[in-house]
Amino acid sequence: MTDLARVALDLARDLVRIDSRSFVSNLAIADRIEAELSGFEIERLDYVDESGVAKRALAARRGPPGGLAFSGHMDTVPDTGWQEDPWSGRIANGLLYGLGSADMKGQTAAAIVAARALPDHVPATLLITTDEETTKGGAKAIAERSELARGLAAILVVEPTSMVPMRGHRAHVQFTATAIGVQAHSSTGRGRNANWDLVPFLSAMREINERLRTDPALQDTAYDPVFSDFNLIIDNHGTAVNVNVPRATATIKFRYSAGVDPIFVVEGVRDAARRFGLALAESWEGRPPELPVDHPFVRLCSETTGAAPQVAPYGTDAAELQAIAPCVLLGPGDIGVAHRPNECVATADLAAAVPVFMRLAEKVAEQGR
Repeated sequence: MTDLARVALDLARDLVRIDSRSFVSNLAIADRIEAELSGFEIERLDYVDESGVAKRALAARRGPPGGLAFSGHMDTVPDTGWQEDPWSGRIANGLLYGLGSADMKGQTAAAIVAARALPDHVPATLLITTDEETTKGGAKAIAERSELARGLAAILVVEPTSMVPMRGHRAHVQFTATAIGVQAHSSTGRGRNANWDLVPFLSAMREINERLRTDPALQDTAYDPVFSDFNLIIDNHGTAVNVNVPRATATIKFRYSAGVDPIFVVEGVRDAARRFGLALAESWEGRPPELPVDHPFVRLCSETTGAAPQVAPYGTDAAELQAIAPCVLLGPGDIGVAHRPNECVATADLAAAVPVFMRLAEKVAEQGR
């Protein structure tokens, strides 16, 4: 293992050991990352999320402006299903285990080490976000407020793509439909269960889901799967089974690509909420980012890795960061192990990514000159 690889692995373990689930403050992990950025000019982009939790995104630059930026996020999904310590950072059989190891603390560590190791004449910029798994709040803060991010030529979002360049991905609209009932002991007949008001809406949502999966006019054959994601979560907010539910919510994440018009789904959800008397809230990401196959940055990433560009069915901070510069997703690790118990990434893959990141930054700088 090279010195750079060892440093990247040590940093990745340190980051995994810090709890940075999206609903907790990320200030501790932001401080840990900032400690690695000696010699960089740093912007701390602080904000308070929708739940009143303090958050911080970081932009950092060393060397001349412009060039390539590396972007990674600090937050993780919840530790659902984990039977071992999610923050152990243990290494076994060449794998680093822990919540966020593959999505995307390992990749973020590799990018930080690559940026630090670049020659002084090569621009080295880092855009380190948070709330990527929820609202993209950190990426929005950078896109709207960062001075250091101005003038970039391109952004490499180092999500786990098995080092295959992804020239685009889907973006999402999140819907939350709320039904209100009357809380009472369920045996008394004096309450009203909000779930019964939710049922007809859910039936309409099932029809939309089936249409997305079967109608070629609503699909994009460039993606795998070809149909848009329409994922449903139902929440009774802790109500016991012997209590009439006073509040029931159905939250749906609808992911669509640039080649799909979302209006069929959006109007269908809105109409069902109106018909069945539910309150409806919507949250939109930026438009789906998608560069053409022959875009210069896409070609450069493909030539450097030897892999043909593809598109990704999930979403990333590129939905917001594309406002700054063209974005390509490229990083070590397998997205298939993310958001699951026993998430892990191969240490050898992290090590191999560092010189690839450096070569890309150097080539973008050469093209700029």
